[in-house]
Amino acid sequence: MTLSRDGIRLSVLDRSRTREGEEGSVALRATVDLAREVEALGYHRFWVSEHHSVPGVAGSAPTVLAAAVAAATSAIRVGTGGVMLPNHQPMVVAEQFGVLESLFPGRIDMGLGRSVGFTDGIRRALGRDKDDAERFAEQLHELLGWFTGTQTAHPQVHARPAEGLRVPPYVLATGEGASIAAEAGLPLVIGDLRGRERMLRAIDEYRSAFRPSPWSAEPYVVIAGTIAVAATEEEARTLLVPEAWSLAHSRTQGVFPPLMPVDGIERLTMSEKQRGFFESGLKGHLYGTEEQVGDALERVVKESGAQEVLVTTSTYDRAALLDSYRRLARVAGLTSENT
Repeated sequence: MTLSRDGIRLSVLDRSRTREGEEGSVALRATVDLAREVEALGYHRFWVSEHHSVPGVAGSAPTVLAAAVAAATSAIRVGTGGVMLPNHQPMVVAEQFGVLESLFPGRIDMGLGRSVGFTDGIRRALGRDKDDAERFAEQLHELLGWFTGTQTAHPQVHARPAEGLRVPPYVLATGEGASIAAEAGLPLVIGDLRGRERMLRAIDEYRSAFRPSPWSAEPYVVIAGTIAVAATEEEARTLLVPEAWSLAHSRTQGVFPPLMPVDGIERLTMSEKQRGFFESGLKGHLYGTEEQVGDALERVVKESGAQEVLVTTSTYDRAALLDSYRRLARVAGLTSENT
């Protein structure tokens, strides 16, 4: 398949995953380096994420990291996947994106999620409550109002330099996210590829309920998930192993750890429960050779009618990860066969 010929965009979300024995600063710098690489490969946008008090993720301040990425690149769109709106005051989020858009005009995206800190301790540290996630639609409405100058929650207060700027907003679908995106008339980012039937139902519901808005006249769907490409199917599957183990560890130990090398994971003695979560974490992703991934990606794009694919792959070996992105760029027709 050739995604670029069909008008399908290909983008990257990097979560600044730390590796075993590695400082967070290394992971953050690696995120910036990866952004430069995928820009050269022709990817459309590069997003960073927000996680708090997670040993395996260094990206806790996405707007700060997005600024570093935008400064290190020149053409690729840069944004967040996403800022978790319930963790923040909407005015502050508007101000941050207003600054980003002012510094890097025409290149900034505002991806927004409805998750809140995932433990009581983190929520207390953030000054938030679990129920704040239920106010996402209200917070989203206020946030957009800071840009248009129409917010009424705080009369005579203005978010500068955001007011009057147009930073494209995207809603990350978790729970009610798809219906909220439709009602607000905003683009939808939805994953993951493993829950295919559930994802397709949510996309259909989003398109049916979509109400045009000043931000988006028509529905726009970005499907997100892990895609791994290598010389052989087995090599591609190996790329999935470190993240699968991190997920299994988090499900059984309550802590999401840094990525381990594959040979270290292979020497582990897993409990039956861990083994179950580990094997489950390897299933449902798109992985294989360029031909295999091309066929699988073509199917999911046709099934979903998506306009864009956001790749969220994490693995221990950064060189192998970059090689996967190079191969995927060839699959999608972003680069020449010899790149």
